[in-house]
Amino acid sequence: MNFSGARPDGTSPFRCDDGRPLAAAFFGQSSFATKVIVSESNLVSVPADVPLEILGPLGCGLQTGAGAVFNVLKPQPGASLVVVGCGAVGMAAIMAARASGAEPIIAVDTNAERLALAGELGATHGLSGRDPAQIVAAVRDIAGHGGAEYSVECVGRPDTVRLAVECLRMRGTCAMTGAASGQSDIAIPAQTLLYGRSIRGVIQGDSNPRTFIPHLIALWRRGLFPFERLIRFYDFTDINRAMADAASGAAIKPVLRMPQ
Repeated sequence: MNFSGARPDGTSPFRCDDGRPLAAAFFGQSSFATKVIVSESNLVSVPADVPLEILGPLGCGLQTGAGAVFNVLKPQPGASLVVVGCGAVGMAAIMAARASGAEPIIAVDTNAERLALAGELGATHGLSGRDPAQIVAAVRDIAGHGGAEYSVECVGRPDTVRLAVECLRMRGTCAMTGAASGQSDIAIPAQTLLYGRSIRGVIQGDSNPRTFIPHLIALWRRGLFPFERLIRFYDFTDINRAMADAASGAAIKPVLRMPQ
């Protein structure tokens, strides 16, 4: 239903000028509108005293990254965890890993500024570079025991998925959250999986939003999930600049303010 562009019965709430149905309702509500019609099951009640403009990102990227840790991997305190890709999803995974007591938490990205922020949000180590062998060797040195117990892949490219798996020790688990185009095949050497490693696909953090989003807000109130540090606000008229900043990496989570 999130990706169909239609209502549950297959119809669309919008039509083109010539009367043809227009795909809409992406993620159950679509975007860039001041008013929307949604199903009751898509509504999440949030505290009235929390600024609504910061809560939108919880519904997608932040819920995905945090849920990959809290709902899927469920690391015990002291478990080693690698996050490949420090965008909004990866940063949410890092904050969730810290709240879970995981250690070490290793952030992997090619952007030095994002690695620095990842360190402030909970990563104990940051690794930069484009040589997978060097990154894997560094993870094994930091985590010991042949690699990390868990990894979260947040880019969605075949090479980063393979990297996230190869950073694991025997019987380690990789939670794959990256979407990218969704059209690429992922090649994993058979020997890599023979060590008992596994890949777990994750959708929206495998979350129940009605309970999980309030949980993230509660963690935010306690200072354990400071996701507001990822947000950069833009006026709606600056939508093109927001898109460009997201594409270039200048902004981690752009949020548009609609005209009042």
